[in-house]
Amino acid sequence: MLDCDDLAAQIIGHAPGDGVFDTPLARVFLIRSSALTEPVQTLYEPSFCLVAQGRKHATIGNTALSYDRSSFLVVGMDLPLIGAVVEAEPDAPYLCMQLVLDRAVLADLIAGQLGCTEARENAALGTSVATPELIDAATRLLRLIDAPDDAPVLAPLIEREILHRLLTGPRGAILRQIGNGESRLSQIHRAVSYIRQSYADAFTVEDLADIAGMSASTFHERFRAITSMSPLQFRNLIRLQEARRLMVMEGLTAAEAGFKVGYESPSQFSRDFVRVHKVSPRKHVEALRASGAVA
Repeated sequence: MLDCDDLAAQIIGHAPGDGVFDTPLARVFLIRSSALTEPVQTLYEPSFCLVAQGRKHATIGNTALSYDRSSFLVVGMDLPLIGAVVEAEPDAPYLCMQLVLDRAVLADLIAGQLGCTEARENAALGTSVATPELIDAATRLLRLIDAPDDAPVLAPLIEREILHRLLTGPRGAILRQIGNGESRLSQIHRAVSYIRQSYADAFTVEDLADIAGMSASTFHERFRAITSMSPLQFRNLIRLQEARRLMVMEGLTAAEAGFKVGYESPSQFSRDFVRVHKVSPRKHVEALRASGAVA
């Protein structure tokens, strides 16, 4: 197991309690949890998530992944993953650094690479063990939180180093798809972006296929290969996540939230919610508030 003690110390020093913490560094977030968590659906942006301590389990459709100390998750497009911390204690909390990926920086790095092969069609996310060099770069990046005079100059350089090491590692194919605007993953990502913005509206698979620049049959096949679900199932998950936010943060009832995100029937909203979260909307929101997971 690779040594992540310095990285863990940096996260603990800048994440004073449980939750997700912003940092002065662009697109860098810190996550800490001192207890196990229930599975919760969260929309992941294209990101690199490196665990310094503990373990997390993530699923989407029929795909299940676990990543723990010294390993990382790469997500290549906006995906509604269901995640749960499955290894954490008060004196040994789950600790993770998240870097949201910059497509422009990736594209610039890819342009300077030679001999890279096209990524697999279904490579939208994956895990791997981090190298000592990758852990060291992440640790040096977090140290810049306490060096505001150095961060504007050095943080972009270390970010490029991290991305370079990811591009040349076992999950590099995912990142190359992100940086290539005409890759299959980027084509599907255009449709996903539309779904995120227009989830409450009525649209067809043919509409999404046009946005992606594919035939309807090819789009449906590739969308399912990448996300492990159909486009309409994906839309429903986005609707359910937004409805949950409306209930928790704005106090809407289940019926009000369901209508606002595009459901025509409260009963259908409740059925879909129970199918995903295994409990009713009311019980789920109560459990989130009781656990302190609202933030």
